[in-house]
Amino acid sequence: MAGSNGKQKTVRDMVLSLGLIGIAVAVIYVFIPHDDSAPDIKKVDYRVELLTARRAAAYPVAAPEGLSGSWKATSVRFRGDQFDAWHLGFQAPDGGYVQIEQSTQKPSTFIGEASQGGAATKTTQVIDGRTWTRYTGGRYDALVLAGKGSTTVVAGTGSFAQLTQMAGALRMA
Repeated sequence: MAGSNGKQKTVRDMVLSLGLIGIAVAVIYVFIPHDDSAPDIKKVDYRVELLTARRAAAYPVAAPEGLSGSWKATSVRFRGDQFDAWHLGFQAPDGGYVQIEQSTQKPSTFIGEASQGGAATKTTQVIDGRTWTRYTGGRYDALVLAGKGSTTVVAGTGSFAQLTQMAGALRMA
């Protein structure tokens, strides 16, 4: 029976080692911060870019006026060298995303990119005197306004009610 004592020590040592590893993992879990909440998205001021775009673009550039303070501008850019492309992104009050995209690019290409694969529906709606066409099926739902020389797309993960609210707040200058 001389060999059985060695096996007992091996099992006991393994259990003690696993216990120490468990204690180390628990200490690491407790003392390393972990936050599962959504990150706070930084608000951007788009006034300078809007003025620049309105001076340089070949079309009236759209931006919202009169939205509540719960809408947070999160991204803005104007690319005059890429079809006078205007982008303005917002975090909606419920956390969804709504963007305004405008461009002189060929409408079929531009709408596909702005809606990330959306397809036109037979549904149109008049918002603030303009007729918008609904697009669905892509990553984003969208409202599209075909203009003379440019196309405006209001798209995002927000509901059609939020897209409509944004489209209604747009002022083009």
